[in-house]
Amino acid sequence: MSHADDHEGTRRDFLYYATGGAAAVATGAAVWPLVNQMNPSADVLALSTIRVDVSGVQDGSQITVKWLGKPVFIRKRTEAEILEARATDLSDLPDPIARNPNIPGDALATDENRALDETGQWLVQIGVCTHLGCVPLGNAGDYSLDGGVGGWFCPCHGSHYDLAGRIRRGPAPENMHIPPAEFVDETTILLG
Repeated sequence: MSHADDHEGTRRDFLYYATGGAAAVATGAAVWPLVNQMNPSADVLALSTIRVDVSGVQDGSQITVKWLGKPVFIRKRTEAEILEARATDLSDLPDPIARNPNIPGDALATDENRALDETGQWLVQIGVCTHLGCVPLGNAGDYSLDGGVGGWFCPCHGSHYDLAGRIRRGPAPENMHIPPAEFVDETTILLG
């Protein structure tokens, strides 16, 4: 093998690697916009944490706010609603997991593990049915609509949630999820 053949091999290798590198960069430049469009938009990221004033919420009522594009139910429960939710036998629950990011691990779906405060008066949950993503109707106290569990009813497919947002009957596989939330003062809840 002569010195000229050795030079051609090096030049050929260089062209091969340069072409491969250019192809990789071109592929990345073409694919990046497709991947990037799946990221949350700027308006959604701006609402990743919100403060909610709950000073006007009366006992036995709820408000719905939008957080990360989803409805969030914030309910101020009455003493009777709290007692009823806490009297539920956990063996009756189709989903025994709390679904609360504020509590590490797979804690049981007791009312205490799902309520925002120690008294149990405040319940904050993502208002989306875990079956197909519909928004359940609040029926606390109207037992004719919710099958006797007093919480929320999804009319699309018949899922019934109790006063702690736990699935009681119907096709939904999980309890309504609890968002990261905390009180920052006596009348303001921070979501996110």
